[in-house]
Amino acid sequence: MNTQTAQVDDLRLIALPSAVNCTEMFVRFSLAEWSLREMTDIATQLTGALVTAAVDAADQKNPGFITVRLRLSGESLVAEVQDEQATVPPQLAPGFAEGRCGATALRTGGTLVWCEMPLPSGVKADSVPLPRRSRKKNAMAPQTTEETAEVDPEVIKRLLSGLSNGGLD
Repeated sequence: MNTQTAQVDDLRLIALPSAVNCTEMFVRFSLAEWSLREMTDIATQLTGALVTAAVDAADQKNPGFITVRLRLSGESLVAEVQDEQATVPPQLAPGFAEGRCGATALRTGGTLVWCEMPLPSGVKADSVPLPRRSRKKNAMAPQTTEETAEVDPEVIKRLLSGLSNGGLD
């Protein structure tokens, strides 16, 4: 497998129950941007399960941050959930994601849980198109002209004097 990451997108959330819904929207958006809509159901299901595990393990009185990351690498989509406060990686059910997942404690603290999903047949990470970004013209933006306003030197002196005196009169 080619481990070169071609594209990555991530989202940092607080480990609260609302993080599960935010994760689902993030996954749907990212996969739509990457033209991988056919992977949406499985990716939202698996990533949601990883985030749910992190939220369930979090201290509800003082929840920490989690980072949800999607990576396109080789012939796979990799979903990762990094939990900054967890000290022990969660136990994944046997056969979860057909065994293409794992969990590890990070040297810098926290844990990382990941799940690998094969890309559709014939698709490789480096062939997935980058999202198109186009510069939009703002219809409400005023048209600029080459006019310059005349500056009154007396107003500038008063402003500078007021600023240097702390604005106190």
